[in-house]
Order: sequence, then structure tokens, then C-alpha cells
Amino acid sequence: MKIVALSGGVGGAKLVDGLAAVVPAEALAVVVNTGDDFVHWGLRICPDLDTVMYTLAGLAHPTQGWGLAEESWGAFAMVERLGGPAWFRLGDRDLGVHLVRTQRLASGAPLSTVTGELCHALGVRARVLPMCETPRPTLLDTEAGTLDFQEWLVRRRGAPAVSRVWSSGPSAPSPLVLDAIAAAELVVIGPSNPYVSIDPILGLDGVRAAIAGKPVIAVSPIVGGRAVKGPLAPMIEALARRAPSPAAIADHYAGLVTGLVLEEGDEPPAGVAACATRTVMTSRDDRVRLAREVIAFAEELGR
Repeated sequence: MKIVALSGGVGGAKLVDGLAAVVPAEALAVVVNTGDDFVHWGLRICPDLDTVMYTLAGLAHPTQGWGLAEESWGAFAMVERLGGPAWFRLGDRDLGVHLVRTQRLASGAPLSTVTGELCHALGVRARVLPMCETPRPTLLDTEAGTLDFQEWLVRRRGAPAVSRVWSSGPSAPSPLVLDAIAAAELVVIGPSNPYVSIDPILGLDGVRAAIAGKPVIAVSPIVGGRAVKGPLAPMIEALARRAPSPAAIADHYAGLVTGLVLEEGDEPPAGVAACATRTVMTSRDDRVRLAREVIAFAEELGR
């Protein structure tokens, strides 16, 4: 079965890691949000791409959800000492990735090509595809004004209340993304924030239309009324004006998803097929088990 997974940050990357363990590498393509990419220290930073890449390479930090395990911080410490911008932390090995990426982009290589090169160098066999080749930043209208994603989430710790999330810049997806979706037999939406991780992908020209008609399984990022990680719960309250729940996730993806996987004990939404299981992935075994269950659920719905 050929699978396309749509992924944002940590939760999506964990599920992708599980999928990579149970399907052949050539059968898995991962379309990754690049709306939170930005330039810092003069370098192109791609947080979601790197989280997926590091996770698939077995290099991700096991608890903090970003960056590399066993990282060192010498360069960052010197930046702090010299009075440079230190609100966004970059470890030494992570910095090496950004240096190579920025140099290759400056030479004219497309982001998808550079991502493929980095993944190959780190031993990642699944195809990891940036959603688009050109910058398309995610912006948030807040009580403090319009902020880009990293300014809002990291520098201001997600504190200013959000009234709108939108994208700026060219809306053309990478042609590789449309090709992967066209070939897919199943689309999996990971347990990522719908507003800032998945909507930027679905909002690109032709992506939603390309997915329409295919089996689509989404995994709810809401467990027991709370987000597993990140600011999703207050965003649902502010933007959808309702309590965070799997039903809120199902309604957000209404007309797109075939089925929703949700945490055991949570109330299943009306109007969409649901599969209740343990969705919180605290170990590699959890990732693999959940991936198998997502695929089995899709196969059951397809019978």
C-alpha cells in the first residue's frame, strides 16, 4: 500500500516513524509543513522538516520534541555571550544542518532536492517532501498584532491570543507533493496541530482536490480534552469557539477524512467512522503499534 503522510511537528513525526517501520521505504512519502520555516542567524531553519528527518534517522531528542539527542551548545553559548539573538536555540550539530541547507539553497538547489540530500546523508530512506519549494510563512493575527509562527510560539511562548491563522507567499505546492498524492492509496494525517501544521499543506493549490476521493485517516491530537503537546487546545477554543475534542478535529477536517483515530475513552464524533485506541506515543513500540492500527482501520473501512 502506498501511503502519503501529512506531518507537522513532534506528534506527526512520531507516527511517521511508526509508518516507516511497517511499510517499505518506497511505499511511504511524507509531506511536511514548511509554514514555520524562517531565517535566523542568516540561516534557513526548517523546524518541522528537521523534526521529521531527525526522528526517522533515530537522532531526535527523546523528550524535548525538537533538536538532536546528545547535543552540544558551544555556538549558542557564544552567541549569547556576544549579545546576539538567543531566543531560538540552535545546537551545534543542528547548526551544521542549517549551514549545509542554506549553502545548497544559495547555490540554486530546490528545497526538495536539499531535503533529499540531507535525508540520504542521515540514512533516512522514506521520501521526505517539503510542502512547497518557496517560502510560505504561517502568520497569526493576535492581540499583539500579526506575528510569524516562531515569533508567536517560541519568542512569545504562544501567549498572545490568536484570532486568525493564515499563509503568505506563493501557494504552489512542490510538484513532487502532487505526484506523491496522485500515487497514494492512503493518506494519513498525523496528530499534528490542524491550524498551523496541516492547514498550510491543505491550503496549497490543488492539494485538497488531489486528496479528495482517496481514503484519508486522521489521528486526533486531542486526548482527554487537551493537546498532547503544544498550543492546540486554546487555539480550538479561540478559533472554533468550542471545547477541544476529537469531534472538533473531525469537524475541522469535515468532507476530507474517511475515518478518525482517537484516544480510548474519548467520545467518538458523529458523522465519521472512528477507531478508539491508545494514541499517545511514549515509546517506539507505541509508534509502530499505532501505525499498524491506522493501516488496519483504513483497510477495514475499504472493505
